[in-house]
Amino acid sequence: MANAKIIQGKQQAVEEITSKLRESSSTVVADYRGLNVAQVTELRKQLREAGVEFQVLKNSLVRRASEAAELSGLNEILTGPTAIAFSKEDAVAPAKILNDFAKKNEALKLKGGVVEGQVVDLAQIKALAELPSREGLLSMLLSVLQAPMRNFALAVKAVAEKQEQQA
Repeated sequence: MANAKIIQGKQQAVEEITSKLRESSSTVVADYRGLNVAQVTELRKQLREAGVEFQVLKNSLVRRASEAAELSGLNEILTGPTAIAFSKEDAVAPAKILNDFAKKNEALKLKGGVVEGQVVDLAQIKALAELPSREGLLSMLLSVLQAPMRNFALAVKAVAEKQEQQA
């Protein structure tokens, strides 16, 4: 009877991990070996503030979940102690927070992850982490869109001032 409960619990855990992998806009896998409790607590706090869920999971359960979510390429990086950050809204947040934390704490090692349903390696996670925030990207887009209007307005103003000087 106990074995059936254990198996059922593991199946439920695999289903939960599978749904998180499918629903997340980005997932980052890291090796947390060497971090002390205070460091892990600080990391969890930073991730929670950004709306990112951070869990330490068994590799065997994550392997089964990744195969169920059709992300079997993730299995290659599931070695050693594994912590996974799931983000549903912001695809950049987990990569940025974990990368910044890893720069300050060498014990944290990023391994790779999943972005928008595609398995990515460490280099792609680091490239994602270097992107500006969503708000920063939107402000850049707005300035690019406003530039032609601003230039046109300045040209019209210059023509108007020139005509006033001539008159």
